[in-house]
Amino acid sequence: MAPQMIFVNLPVKDVDASKAFYGKLGFTHNPQFSDETTTCVVLSDTIFVMLLEEDKFKSFMAPGKEISDATKVTEVMLTLSAESIDEVDRLALAALAAGGTQPKDPMVRSFMYGRSFTDLDGHHWEAFWMNPAAVHG
Repeated sequence: MAPQMIFVNLPVKDVDASKAFYGKLGFTHNPQFSDETTTCVVLSDTIFVMLLEEDKFKSFMAPGKEISDATKVTEVMLTLSAESIDEVDRLALAALAAGGTQPKDPMVRSFMYGRSFTDLDGHHWEAFWMNPAAVHG
C-alpha cells in the first residue's frame, strides 16, 4: 500500500506573496498543481499545502459557509515535526523574516521544543522537535 498523502487547503489573499513566503521557509512548489490562483507547496513526499486565492477557495466550500479570518480566529493549527531544535528555530526564524508573526513564546520541555508562527494570512503553524527517547520510551 502506498503511503497516504495529505493536501492541506488554505485560503490566501495573494497567491504570489504566499508562494514567496513559503519559498523563503525552504519549501518548493509543484507547478503541475498550480495556476494563477493556486499554488501547491511541497512540504515532503506526502505532505502538500494548496494555497488558493479566496475566490477559488470559496468555489470548493459548502454553500452558506464563510472563510474564517485566521488573523482573528484559529480553526486549525498545522504542526510539523523537525529533526532538531536548530531546524525548529530555522523554520520559525525564516517565517518571521519572511513577514510572519510569532503568536506565542517558544515551548520548552525536557523532551520537546516547539515554536509557533503565522503565515501572511494568519494561518497558525507549529514546528516541534521531540527527543526520540521520549517517543520510543
